[in-house]
Amino acid sequence: MPISRLCPSVPQIVACTQNDQTGSKAVSGRPKGSPQLTRWSRARALRSGKKLDRSSLRTQPPEPNTPLSQFSLPVDPDDAANLDGADVMTIKSIYMVSDGTGWTAEHCVNAALGQFDYCLVDRGCPVSTHLFSGIDDTEKLLEITKQAAKEGALLVYTLADQQLAMAAKQACKLWGVPSTDVLGPITEAIASHLGVSPSGLPRGASGLPLSDDYFRRIEAVEFTIKQDDGASPQNLAKADILLTGVSRTGKTPLSIYLAQKGYRVANVPIVLGVAMPRTLFEVDPQKVFGLTINPLVLQNIRSARTKTMGLSSDGRSIYSEMSYVREELEFAGRLFAQNPLWPVIDVTGKAIEETAAVLLRLYHDRKNKCTMSRISKRY
Repeated sequence: MPISRLCPSVPQIVACTQNDQTGSKAVSGRPKGSPQLTRWSRARALRSGKKLDRSSLRTQPPEPNTPLSQFSLPVDPDDAANLDGADVMTIKSIYMVSDGTGWTAEHCVNAALGQFDYCLVDRGCPVSTHLFSGIDDTEKLLEITKQAAKEGALLVYTLADQQLAMAAKQACKLWGVPSTDVLGPITEAIASHLGVSPSGLPRGASGLPLSDDYFRRIEAVEFTIKQDDGASPQNLAKADILLTGVSRTGKTPLSIYLAQKGYRVANVPIVLGVAMPRTLFEVDPQKVFGLTINPLVLQNIRSARTKTMGLSSDGRSIYSEMSYVREELEFAGRLFAQNPLWPVIDVTGKAIEETAAVLLRLYHDRKNKCTMSRISKRY
């Protein structure tokens, strides 16, 4: 297969990276908001190459054998103060290679890049990432590795096939390509621990039968959507996890996130003056989790919501009034106190993933009967 199809030239790589960002257009101007949000916004823009002037790349395409790291790009005036005297910025390339979908490699690289936001902003070192998925033969792998050597790229690979993984390791060593095997070490450790050999088959490989886990997750998502926002309370006993809290505490997105992991989730809203469904108190209390939030943060979220929905001409309604917000949170607090076996998770400032991590830790600790401190404390 020609290298042009596997490893595009520099403009193509930059274009692919830009198109991967949900088709969004380049960001112009200095990001607005708090200093921390500004830094995060710049980091994301620099990482994806959005803030770079690529006109020189379009008019003067590089030679195929020229390392990408030699190409200098003009510095955005907004970021000039963050370069510590440097005159130019260079793109650092990361190649992600997988014989499956590449989701694991991409997720690991993005998670690791999150630890370098300060560098991406302060040092002006934008990163170009490119995913090569479905690489199932040595010829394709070697072509990609050669291109990585030419561009001075880091090669991160998740290859379930041990022969491919060994070929990648040897090729990177031969051509001096810095590389990381994400899947190999953990697979070897688990194989040693279990005393069995891994299958060597990539996840999601074509021709493989759909697993029970796949169908379980599909069923969980369907169940969760049908049980959203207190619908069909007669089915609460069928849920693995029950969420309850006042409006805008993130019950629905958290439910969907957990459902994608295979948990059947139902959520029940707490509304001041509205009776809770009787079935909520009849299910196993160890499946119920309460969600709470800081009243000021909740008021801001609800105010934005009322403006979006046009509930009132000035964007204000009793729904977002501080007195009502506090009263509703106090009502929820009394309900939680009456059910001390319901853990209460404070979602203030937490991402959905963080809340889910806390919830699943509690859920599995209970399921496995692990010793815990006071279960009714807030997390």
